[in-house]
Amino acid sequence: MKIFVYVDHFKGEAQATSWEALGLAKSFGGSSPLTTTAIVFGSNVDDVAKAALEHGADDVLVADDPALLDFRAETYASTLSALVSSRTPDLILFPTTTRTREFAAMSAVDLNTNVITDATAVEVNGDSFVVTRPIYEAKLFEKVTASAKPQLITLRGRAFPKPEKVAGKSGTITKVEAKTDALTTVEGYSVADVGVSLNDAGIIVSGGRGVSNNPSLQPPAGLDDKQAEIWRAHQGFKLVGDLASTLGGAVGASRAAVDGGYIPYSNQVGQTGKVVAPDLYIACGISGAIQHLAGIRSAKMVVAINKDPDAPIFKVARYGVVGDLFQIVPALTEAFKKKLGK
Repeated sequence: MKIFVYVDHFKGEAQATSWEALGLAKSFGGSSPLTTTAIVFGSNVDDVAKAALEHGADDVLVADDPALLDFRAETYASTLSALVSSRTPDLILFPTTTRTREFAAMSAVDLNTNVITDATAVEVNGDSFVVTRPIYEAKLFEKVTASAKPQLITLRGRAFPKPEKVAGKSGTITKVEAKTDALTTVEGYSVADVGVSLNDAGIIVSGGRGVSNNPSLQPPAGLDDKQAEIWRAHQGFKLVGDLASTLGGAVGASRAAVDGGYIPYSNQVGQTGKVVAPDLYIACGISGAIQHLAGIRSAKMVVAINKDPDAPIFKVARYGVVGDLFQIVPALTEAFKKKLGK
C-alpha cells in the first residue's frame, strides 16, 4: 500500500496536525508492504522535508519552486495531480486546515475521485478504508467505507496521536516538478496575532458576550453606547487572555462575541468558526448556543463559568461555576500562577 501524507506548513513551519497524519499512516501495517511518503510543496522547504523524515516518513517528495511560496489551491492541486498520475498512491491524507480544505477538494475534482472530510478514525479493510467522521453538528458519528483510488481524507486535528520525533533520521528526499500555471496571484496577506493556534491548542479559554457586561468598569468619556460596550469587552477579553496565557493555551470566542466586534473572526469557535478538540475548554460568559456547542463536542473536558444557572453550556460542562466571571477568572489566573510557579 502506498500512502501520501501532505505536510501543511506556513513560512516553513509545519502544522502539528501534519505529524498526526504521518503517525496515522504509519500505524496501518498489515500483511502488505506499506510505504508512507510525505508531500511537501513550497519554496525553500528543505527543513520541512527533513522534519517529515524525523516524524516517520519513509521518503519525501518535494516540489520546491518560488511560484509555490504562497499557497494557491490551483497550483498545489495541479502539482499533486501530476504526482498521483505517475506514482499511483492508494490513499492521500491531509491534516485539516483552512488551506487543506480547499486543496483536498480541488485535488479530488482534478483526480476524479472523492474526499472524506474531518475524519476522527481511519481503518484499513482489505482494499477499502473505513472512515469515522462526525455528522449532524457532531451529535452522531458515521462510518463510511471508501474504495476509491486514490482515496482522499482530511483528518480532524488532535484526533490522532503525534509520533515521536527521531532527530537526525535520514531518508530519500526527491525533488519533483511544480506545476506553476495559475490564473490568480497573491498580492499580499497579513497574519493575525492570535497567539497559540486554536487548531493545535491543548487548552482553550473562550469568551462570549458576557465579557462585555462588567458594570464596575467606567469607559472613557466620549464613547457612544456601542463603543462603550466594545471597550468593556476588550477589558473582559484581557482577563480571558491572561488565563489562557498562564495555562499556555489559546484564546477563543463565541460567534456572539465576534459579531459584536469584540474580537476577530480568527478566534471564533463553533459550527461557523473552528471546530476544536482541546484537552480542556474553559467557557467564560458563553451561554452555549447549539452552533457553539457543535464546535466543542470533541473537547475532553469543558469548564463553564456563567452567572445564569440555566445557561445551556452547563449541560455539556464537566464542571460548572455559577457566578461573576470578572471575579472568578482573575482568581483562577492567580491560583494557577501560584500552582505553576509563574
